[in-house]
Amino acid sequence: MKTVAEENKVQNANNAQDVNELIKVKMQKLADLQEAGKDPFQIMKYDVTHHTIDVKDNFENLEGQIVAIAGRIMTKRVMGKASFINIQDKLGNIQSYIQRDSIGEEEYAGFKKFDIGDIVGIKGEVFKTHAGEISVRANEILLLSKCLQVLPEKFHGLTDTDTRYRQRYVDLMMNPEVKETFIKRSAIIREIRNYLDGEDFIEVETPVLVKNAGGAAARPFMTHHNSLDEDLNLRISLELYLKRLIVGGLERVYEIGRVFRNEGLSVRHNPEFTLLELYQAYTDYNGMMDLTEKLFRTVAEKVIGTTKISYEGVEIDLGKPFERITMVEAVKKYKGIDFDQVKTEEEAKALAKEHHVSFEDRHKKGDILSLFFEEFVEEHLIQPTFVIDHPVEISPLTKKKPENPEYTERFELFVTKREMANAYSELNDPIDQRERFVAQEALKAAGDEEANSMDEDFLNALAYGMPPTGGIGIGIDRLVMLLTDSSAIRDVLLFPTMKSLDK
Repeated sequence: MKTVAEENKVQNANNAQDVNELIKVKMQKLADLQEAGKDPFQIMKYDVTHHTIDVKDNFENLEGQIVAIAGRIMTKRVMGKASFINIQDKLGNIQSYIQRDSIGEEEYAGFKKFDIGDIVGIKGEVFKTHAGEISVRANEILLLSKCLQVLPEKFHGLTDTDTRYRQRYVDLMMNPEVKETFIKRSAIIREIRNYLDGEDFIEVETPVLVKNAGGAAARPFMTHHNSLDEDLNLRISLELYLKRLIVGGLERVYEIGRVFRNEGLSVRHNPEFTLLELYQAYTDYNGMMDLTEKLFRTVAEKVIGTTKISYEGVEIDLGKPFERITMVEAVKKYKGIDFDQVKTEEEAKALAKEHHVSFEDRHKKGDILSLFFEEFVEEHLIQPTFVIDHPVEISPLTKKKPENPEYTERFELFVTKREMANAYSELNDPIDQRERFVAQEALKAAGDEEANSMDEDFLNALAYGMPPTGGIGIGIDRLVMLLTDSSAIRDVLLFPTMKSLDK
């Protein structure tokens, strides 16, 4: 008696054999077309007049009119002298009625050999069937591209997530909701630009290959420039170059670009992701909080149509003022420990041991406060919440609070337990900044691969004078996850990083 695993192995082998046979048939059909001088791959263009949704949405005006549509055959029913197919384009799908007497006997015989997945152009009259379905009655049908693979069986679709991510092109064909996610992603980025442009920001571009990958706590990817014979890094942040532009007098700048961090894969992390960073002169982190609220609210209204969105069954209200709470207050609220009463590093480490919070010998009081926050607070931050006033130990590029220099004017925005944004009142004192870099270099020497490195050119820029400035970084992918109700970052990346199949 065979086990279930053995039965599945046999079934998979049979399926693979069936697919191989179907591919052979498709290849023979292509060879026959080419021999007959009808190679679809020789067709250079097709003049499309309407998309499928245009026909459906404007039926009253288009009924009886001739349109030219094009798309992929997703279903096909051949019934003697007449057939129905459903074709899909970028905006939707529509039925087409193919009749021998309308397109000609030879063309109809050729059409019957078309396969699911083939791309066709159809010219014909818009009408409504007896069943009330808006359709196109074909006067001509032309094979524009031959599908030489086998689409997933329509009833089961493409559901295996690994295959979906590796073959996003098939995923987009078979799962309309996936296509809708990426259309929304494009709209979200467009509305971010519209909002910032309307606030007098200018969009700029900064280097991707950098000598010093600073501006965040992360390990960089390294490469080598052959001509310069120098090791370079892929940027982990946009920060230090954008702040150089503030020094230069541009006052309001932003960039939306890919950054690269040599870290693990998870539902929240991909080694390359899209980051928005913006910097505004003559404001502080309070100004950045106000800007962030308005930005999130505006983008939601423009793209989703409401500021009340559903994420994994929970309503998130972006229309209300976002809560603001210090990190110390948050740990006290959700864990009952008041770090304002913790006076020494030794007391902080004793508390960590008591509450089973892992830490390293190099960690100071502020580091341990941050560890408590991660361990006991983040899971509670469902509605939009600004967690403000982070310890100086974890904020090397941020201004200290004048009244309490153990903490900085920094916030992180949390929604649905996830960090969505990170912002500061930017440190513009070159002497203080050098001291922070020195401390970071010491951490790096002690084995912290995510510590910042000394950046002499950035320090030189600060020495020329940078005005008081507020800055923020927003993870575009996580914002898209929020506004499309997507649970994993790979669901909002067209081509997420995947382990090679060769390994």
